[in-house]
Amino acid sequence: MSELLTLTPEGLYCPQIGAHIDPVRPVERAIITHGHADHARSGHGSVLATPETLEIMAIRYGRDFCGTRQAAAYGERLRIGEVEVSLHPAGHVLGSAQILLEGAGERAVVSGDYKRQSDPTCAPFELVPCDTFVTEATFGLPVFRHPPAAKEVAKLLDSLRLVPDRTHLVGAYALGKAQRVIAELRAAGYDRPIYLHGALVNLSEYYLSRSVPLGPLEPVGRRGKELAGEIVLCPPGQLADRWSRRFGDPVTAVASGWMRVRARARQRGAELPLVISDHCDWDDLRRTIRETGAREVWVTHGAEEALVHWCEQAGIGARPLHMIGYDDGEEAVDTASSPEESGSSGVETS
Repeated sequence: MSELLTLTPEGLYCPQIGAHIDPVRPVERAIITHGHADHARSGHGSVLATPETLEIMAIRYGRDFCGTRQAAAYGERLRIGEVEVSLHPAGHVLGSAQILLEGAGERAVVSGDYKRQSDPTCAPFELVPCDTFVTEATFGLPVFRHPPAAKEVAKLLDSLRLVPDRTHLVGAYALGKAQRVIAELRAAGYDRPIYLHGALVNLSEYYLSRSVPLGPLEPVGRRGKELAGEIVLCPPGQLADRWSRRFGDPVTAVASGWMRVRARARQRGAELPLVISDHCDWDDLRRTIRETGAREVWVTHGAEEALVHWCEQAGIGARPLHMIGYDDGEEAVDTASSPEESGSSGVETS
């Protein structure tokens, strides 16, 4: 058992510093791994996170999303009582961090969400050796082995060449996924303007302000069929909304690790499934656990039991946490800029 971490109804808790990590309800002191809505909630008394995560929370919830805030750069060591806290790149989205706690003769790492694949929009994952490793298991089944993102983007560009008279409408979540798809398109040589649903504009502009190379972007606004032959990004829920009908007969794509599952692709209405994930696949989850050298592994949201079973077979102590309040690996909520832009209530639940 960890000397530094315990589980409360609010989530993971470090008693020595009196702080929760990614709590699922408002608490006095919170450390936040990244800005996705199921990890970063408003209403905490104080929040410690990377500068980017704090800015993303301010964009999403307003400047008064918490009482006080403290920014910590990657690798900066903060002494709180007898425990040292530091944040290290998780490779998930811009500003995402693993939380390292050092004290009581133990090193404990809470991964948050993370990936090992390359991503031009955020700092790459940093391996942090530890005694206790708290890992997600979103894609913790052997069926999930993610192809290179460049290969999936090549499918999108091939489709655009094959049917140049149809708008290509790509469902991608507002934080991280949309910007990664755009950056991968640019890396593949696509230099035309890319059009954005209003829900994706503010965060994409923030990425641009952090010197992430996204190239020319334009809001869709009131345009529709005149965007034939162009690439348009929107929240996945808008693919089945009346908002999408303005494009006539678009090619509908969804960028998600879940597109490996055909039933999920059909459910999303994806004519062109793009297996692009911001989470580790089965192989990278196991590789990371091995490389941390952890003696004890705690497994959170996702295929917990399968990864726990693998750990036990590998001689590593493991336990599922069965934490409630996190989604299945895609961002829980995307908010449109206005009901007029979205063509619906403006809120999409995945």
